[in-house]
Amino acid sequence: MKIYVSVDMEGITGLPDYTFVDSARHNYERARRIMTEEANAIIRAAIGQGAEQVLVNDSHSKMNNLLVEELHPDADLITGDLKALSMVQALDNSFDGAIFAGYHARAGQPGVMSHSMTFGVRTMFIDDVEIGELGLNAYVAGHYGVPVIMVAGDDCACREAEALIPGVVTAAVKQSISRSAVKTLHPKKAHALLEVKTAEAIKNRASIQPLVPPTNPTLRIEFTNYGQAEWAALMPGCEIESGTTIVKFEAKDILEAYRAMLVMVELAMQTKFC
Repeated sequence: MKIYVSVDMEGITGLPDYTFVDSARHNYERARRIMTEEANAIIRAAIGQGAEQVLVNDSHSKMNNLLVEELHPDADLITGDLKALSMVQALDNSFDGAIFAGYHARAGQPGVMSHSMTFGVRTMFIDDVEIGELGLNAYVAGHYGVPVIMVAGDDCACREAEALIPGVVTAAVKQSISRSAVKTLHPKKAHALLEVKTAEAIKNRASIQPLVPPTNPTLRIEFTNYGQAEWAALMPGCEIESGTTIVKFEAKDILEAYRAMLVMVELAMQTKFC
């Protein structure tokens, strides 16, 4: 059995604001250790349930946050940020299930540090389905026939997962009070919860169906200002929807849509506000 684990940071236990997830801020080194310990709890449980391989993909910011020297030695780690499929790099049809840990709610929704990829994104759609990082990553897993069996993060991320993926197991390690305040479990209690939920998810994985993406999906990204839309629309195949800041791309499959999203948001970040 092979289990894939994508680990973001905003939804990790005890982290309430940007001072924990920005590498230039004073709380970041603390957060890296908490993040690594949380990944280890999931890895331990997966191995305890018979996983022969666990692949962990660091999925936050520059994607080099997890402390490899402190990670469970039986897991392999993908680290670094130039990856064609970013948060789901190397996920393929050889895996029996995917786990998303440390996840947060999509842009424009309640939840600690809620956003979608960058703060320039107001919302994203695949066809008519409004999604964030969680949804887009789940679609990629579904493209390969892999179910997302568990999502861990704050309560808002868990509700988003439950609305999108029938039967998914969720582990809410903290409750959002505002976008920058939480009521959180102690890390040791969070580890115990994650181990129980990981075991439950693996035992029930056959009952959780992959989130199958549409064929020839239309990706639509609404940006916060018109300059960002102009930059994003420079990518061949993109167009701005008249009278909006929405940029549309017709993709041949969800993998192309995902890569288009990465390029569009990187281009949009070139916008200056002066």
